[in-house]
Amino acid sequence: MALAMVLGSSGITPLALLESGDAAEARTILVEVRLPRVLLAALLGGALALAGAALQGLFRNPLADPYVLGISGGASVGGVLALALAARSGLASAGLVPVFAFAGALAALVAVERLATTRGRLDLYALLLTGAICNAFAAALIFFVQSVASAEQLHAIVFYLMGRIPSVGPPTLAAVAGVTMVAGAALLWRARDYNALALGEETARQLGVDVEGLKRWTFFWTSLLTAVAVASAGLVGFVGLVLPHLLRLAAGPDHRLLLPAAWIGGGAFLVLADLLARTAIAPVELPVGVITALLGGPFFVALLRRRSSEGSLG
Repeated sequence: MALAMVLGSSGITPLALLESGDAAEARTILVEVRLPRVLLAALLGGALALAGAALQGLFRNPLADPYVLGISGGASVGGVLALALAARSGLASAGLVPVFAFAGALAALVAVERLATTRGRLDLYALLLTGAICNAFAAALIFFVQSVASAEQLHAIVFYLMGRIPSVGPPTLAAVAGVTMVAGAALLWRARDYNALALGEETARQLGVDVEGLKRWTFFWTSLLTAVAVASAGLVGFVGLVLPHLLRLAAGPDHRLLLPAAWIGGGAFLVLADLLARTAIAPVELPVGVITALLGGPFFVALLRRRSSEGSLG
């Protein structure tokens, strides 16, 4: 995190903080611009990786990630509508996008949960299918908005969808920190139940786990983490998919270690990705979603080939 604060389009050395002429400007850049951005990247990266690890434990499938539930689609539609409305009304989009995106995520959460519930049970296969349909429907709505958008609106929409860590103020940072800490603690609290579920649903029930309650618990808190991440930074892929794999190799399958490792490792990974996005071709800033895809895509392909050669994806 210290490296991410010092490096950027304009590098800041420790000496600059001591020089009378540059000290005020250097402190402003560090404290008011880079520190909130680095903290936000750490919070969102940790949220996505933790949500991915919990969902992979729930589905017992390494291909599960925070974006499979359809919540990201709802959030994306909300964010895109906010950008379009802001451009037409002349309002600033910085405050509208998170609010609209979060509202879209909550609407998708309610819709997916209702559609995937049969006779009081949350069916995991129906949940995956409903999530995929929700994401496809959201993509169609986004394409529609893009087709009628002006060139300026289209540029803003495309950059939002590619993911970007924004500069935020203390109130937004505090809100994101509060939600992610509560949701993260809620998932860590059920770590033993994910270990039991890895043995199968019937075995988990015999061990005293409320499996249906665990499904709804995981769906709600992971959806909340995903909603906050997409509302704040757009679509940042591969963090919730790849990081749990990497950390499972290092920490093992015990969710009491894997979940906190994913929380910390995901935060560190997105801070590093955002640093690369700011510095790779400075002063031009790349979307952070491009960096995570470039880093995570090849790794995931290699992982799939390794699993295929071993004859299993589990």
